Amino acid sequence: MLFNTVSYLVFLVAAVVGYWLLPQDKRKWLLLAASLAFYAAWRWEFVFLIGFSALVDYFFSLKIHDARSPHRRRLYLISSLSINIALLLYFKYTYFLVDNMAGVGRIFGQDWMVDVGNIILPLGISFYTFLSISYTVDVYRRLYDPIRNFGVYLTYVMFWPHMIAGPILRAHELIPQITRPHRFHLEHLVVGTRWILFGLFLKVVLADQIAPMVDDAFAIHPTTLGGLDVTTMAFAFGFQIYFDFAGYSMVAIGSARLLGIRFPDNFDWPYLATSPREFWRRWHITLSSWIRDYLYLPLSGMAFRDRSEGGIEVQFAHKKTTLRLTLALFLTWFIMGLWHGASWRFAFWGVWHALFIFVYRMLQGRFDAWPKWVVMIGGWGLTILIAMLGWIPFRAESLEHALSLLARLGDLDSYTSLGLRENFYLVTFLLLAGMLLARGALSLRPALAKVRYVEQVLDVAVMACVMFGVFVFLRPISQFIYFQF
Repeated sequence: MLFNTVSYLVFLVAAVVGYWLLPQDKRKWLLLAASLAFYAAWRWEFVFLIGFSALVDYFFSLKIHDARSPHRRRLYLISSLSINIALLLYFKYTYFLVDNMAGVGRIFGQDWMVDVGNIILPLGISFYTFLSISYTVDVYRRLYDPIRNFGVYLTYVMFWPHMIAGPILRAHELIPQITRPHRFHLEHLVVGTRWILFGLFLKVVLADQIAPMVDDAFAIHPTTLGGLDVTTMAFAFGFQIYFDFAGYSMVAIGSARLLGIRFPDNFDWPYLATSPREFWRRWHITLSSWIRDYLYLPLSGMAFRDRSEGGIEVQFAHKKTTLRLTLALFLTWFIMGLWHGASWRFAFWGVWHALFIFVYRMLQGRFDAWPKWVVMIGGWGLTILIAMLGWIPFRAESLEHALSLLARLGDLDSYTSLGLRENFYLVTFLLLAGMLLARGALSLRPALAKVRYVEQVLDVAVMACVMFGVFVFLRPISQFIYFQF
């Protein structure tokens, strides 16, 4: 059941009405039933897989908490993590491992190809696996006691607004909201509806309309493209994936808010960042923070933070940029790249960002004597260019395809020729200009609030345009990009 469909809106209305009509002690069971139905609408048999994964973590978290021996606690933790990671490796990485093994065999003139049958990737497995891992690890760290009610824990894992593609909430952020009583307030409906409408606008009016142009551009052979073409393609797909995923996150946040449940923001105008570090404090914030707390900080030997904000990058003084921190940085990003997809092009995407974050660390503080506006404008220009070009391996068909496209950037003579349709350049430029204008308009909001009725009139006009766009374009053209991860 896709968020950008009428069927989801009908499902959501039914769930919200039922939730607020039920007695407070019964509402959490409605959330569980609705979440089971939401996932079963895709493939009902995979509900049992999620249930098994959740049962494993529920069982071992209790064992970890009750065990007195440090050895047993570690054993239970390793058992839980091993089962979770094994499931993720099997469903998501079997083909990748088999293909690479066969490639190594061909080097030695051997046929090492193995028939593993047809493996279907469960929807959202990467995200709900991360939820389960963080819960078990947090219990092991004695951050809080485990949940004793399996139904409540299963609701946390399967809560439909966030289980497919985030935001990734920690157990202590969501479970208390599921279990504690909520009083109905009209504000929940108003705010939640606004989030949903703006999210659908980003998805169906912007992302889905850009998608065909991007698909056509990336279908062109790299040798016929120039450096400006490749840059334009990168920017266009960068806006497509941003509108697509930010739109999903807004619908998720709005859906939860209709139930009185608050999710943290997942995006904060990432393409306005003035450094690679700041970009990853603004993009997919809850995933970046999860990677920071459960992978990067343990690898670097630094203190755990336990919050779904702040992004992956941690600011260091130059003297602290040791070999261990550098290795932790590159290893974290390599794993994060492969987490996004079982392909070397995703690993390349991860290393791409690690490299530029490392360079930023080395140069940080070198330009303090420069005028602040120069540093900000220059930093923004370089950051958005690096981020957008980094999307090429993310969107390309293969690593070879991505490298061929990036190689065109080095052919200076190619910049004089244009290989794409003329309106493609115009649309991409208008998207960039529109983003800047929208952010500028929002910065004027406090001043407009002081003028009687002006803010209200503008709000009504904006919402009317958003609703009209959603009404015209709402149809299941495509699923959300991050659903494949």
